[in-house]
Amino acid sequence: MELDGELTRRAARGEQNAAAELLALVRPGVVRYCWAHLGSLGRGHASPDDVAQEVCLAVFEALPRYRDRGLPFAGFVYRIAANKVADAYRAASAAVTVRPIETVPEPVDDHWDPERRALTADLSRRVMELLADLPDTHREIVVLRVAAGLSAEEVGAVLGMTAAAVRMAQSRALARLREQARAQEVVA
Repeated sequence: MELDGELTRRAARGEQNAAAELLALVRPGVVRYCWAHLGSLGRGHASPDDVAQEVCLAVFEALPRYRDRGLPFAGFVYRIAANKVADAYRAASAAVTVRPIETVPEPVDDHWDPERRALTADLSRRVMELLADLPDTHREIVVLRVAAGLSAEEVGAVLGMTAAAVRMAQSRALARLREQARAQEVVA
């Protein structure tokens, strides 16, 4: 996915088609990033998909102010994403009230049977537990590299690190995750 270059410059100049194309390229990684941070159940009132939509809107609104200063455009996008995820966490901790509802909404038919839903929810919970045990920087590197699909250079731009430092920290984080996963298997 090539985000740096002419498409980004055209979008920043206000060309609507370029902005739409750029956001279409950015959105899948942003969605994965939000899901990796917020989990399958979401936090508070916003689901990971809602937060991803907020990120895309914020990127679109910030495009006219974007200036290429030699850093990857992905750094610009994922700084916004990190802020929106943090906002979602803050909103979730502030909104711990229970409100009665008058009707239960009909479930969305997404063609997932109950078993697949349960397995996915369990896997998501286990991955979130493993990630929660990582230091913040390592967790962010794994999420940006694996879930969002960014290069080491792009992650470095987001986190203010060199690409080599990102690769080294990613290696350590993945080794720790493997260790934790093995320990979980032994306990289970």
